[in-house]
Amino acid sequence: MRRTRFPALDGLRAVGALAVLTTHVGFHSGDALNGPFAGLLSRLDVGVAIFFAISGFLLYRPYVVAWFGETEPPLLLPYLRNRALRILPALWVAVVFAALLVPRQDGVTWATYLRHASLSQIYVDSPAADGLTQMWSLATEGAFYLLLPFLARLLISYERPTRKAVRRRLAVLTCFTLLGPIWMAAVNATGHPLAGLWLPGYLGWFAVGMGFALWQVARSSGRLGTSALDTLATIPGTIWAVAAALLLIAAGPIAGPYDLTSSSAGQAFVKSLLYTAIAACVVFPAITPSQRTAAILGGPIGHVAGDISFGVFCYHLIVLSLVEQVFGIKPFQGHFALLFWPTLILSAGVAAASYYLMERPIMRLGRRDRSYDVSPVGLDSTASAMASSTDPWTTPEVSPAPPSGQG
Repeated sequence: MRRTRFPALDGLRAVGALAVLTTHVGFHSGDALNGPFAGLLSRLDVGVAIFFAISGFLLYRPYVVAWFGETEPPLLLPYLRNRALRILPALWVAVVFAALLVPRQDGVTWATYLRHASLSQIYVDSPAADGLTQMWSLATEGAFYLLLPFLARLLISYERPTRKAVRRRLAVLTCFTLLGPIWMAAVNATGHPLAGLWLPGYLGWFAVGMGFALWQVARSSGRLGTSALDTLATIPGTIWAVAAALLLIAAGPIAGPYDLTSSSAGQAFVKSLLYTAIAACVVFPAITPSQRTAAILGGPIGHVAGDISFGVFCYHLIVLSLVEQVFGIKPFQGHFALLFWPTLILSAGVAAASYYLMERPIMRLGRRDRSYDVSPVGLDSTASAMASSTDPWTTPEVSPAPPSGQG
C-alpha cells in the first residue's frame, strides 16, 4: 500500500530548520540581542513550533484515519521502533561530535553527554553541552512520542466518528492550545525555568497539527461540512502574510526579552500564544496545498531539503562552533554573515551525508523496506485524506513521515 504524501510539508521542515539555524547564528553573533534585526532574529526560534505542529499532524493522522475507517490504529512497538530509527542515529552521532569537537564549559562531564544521548537532559538541573543546546526540543518531542499513542487512543475511543464526535475532539484539541501559554506563564511566575522545557508547555503546538489532521480527514470524508477553513485553504499567501505579521508582533517587547533572562508571566503567555498562532498559519496552507504551493515546497529542492532538515537541526551548532574556531570569532562579537553562510552550507553538507549514508540506510534496514524514504517522491501527491480500507495509514506497520527536528 502506498503512503499518503503531503509534499508541501517537506519544504516546511526545511523552513523550520533554517529558522532555528538562523536564530542560533544570530544569538552567537550578538545580532539577535542588540543588532538592527534583533527582534526578528531572536524570534526565529518559532521554527520549533513549526516542527512540533508538523509532528502533531503527521503522527496523529494515522489514528484518525483508523478511527474513521474502523480499522486498527498503529501498533505500539512498530511505532516506537520507527520513531527511534528516525531520531536516535543522528542524535548519537551529534553527541559524539559535540563531545570531541566543541570546547566544554565548566561542569560539563561525560554524564552530561549521556543525558543528551538519552534525551533526559531537560529533567536534570545541570549545564547543557555546547553544540547540543538545541536538543532540549528533541527531548520534548521524544516525550510527545511516548504520550501520543495513549492520548490518540483516548481521543478516538468510546464512540463512532460522527460529526458531533469530531467537533467535540476539535474542541478538546483547541483547549490544548491554551495549556502551553498557561504553563509557561506559571513557570515564569514561580521561577522554575527547567519546567519550561517540559512537554506541557508545548503540547498546544502539537495540538495545532493534531487538530488539522482531524479536520482534514473529517472534511474530506464528509464528516464535516464546509467552513471558514475551506476558504482560508484557497488563499495561502494571505495566511502566510498573517504569520509574518504575527512574527513582527512577537519581535517586539510584548513577547519578552531577546536574551536568556526570564520573561514576566504575561510575556511568556503572549509569546507562547503567538507562536501557536504562527505555527498554525504556517502549516495549514501546506496540508491543503494549491498546485503551485505543492510544486514550490514539495518539488525536488524542497524534497531534498526536507530529507536533510533533521540533520541540519542536529549538527548546525557543532558546525557553528567549528566555524567560530576557524575564523577566531568569539561569541557576541558580530560577524553574522561570516558565520551564517559557512554554517548553513557546511551543515547542509554534513546533514546530507548523514541522511543518505547513515540515517536512511538504518531506517530501511530497521523497517525492512529497501525503498523507504522520509519524503516519498511521487506517491499520492494530492494528499487525499479520504479514510478507507485502502488508506495506508490504517495499516499498523505503516507510520507517517517523521518530522525534522522537533524541535
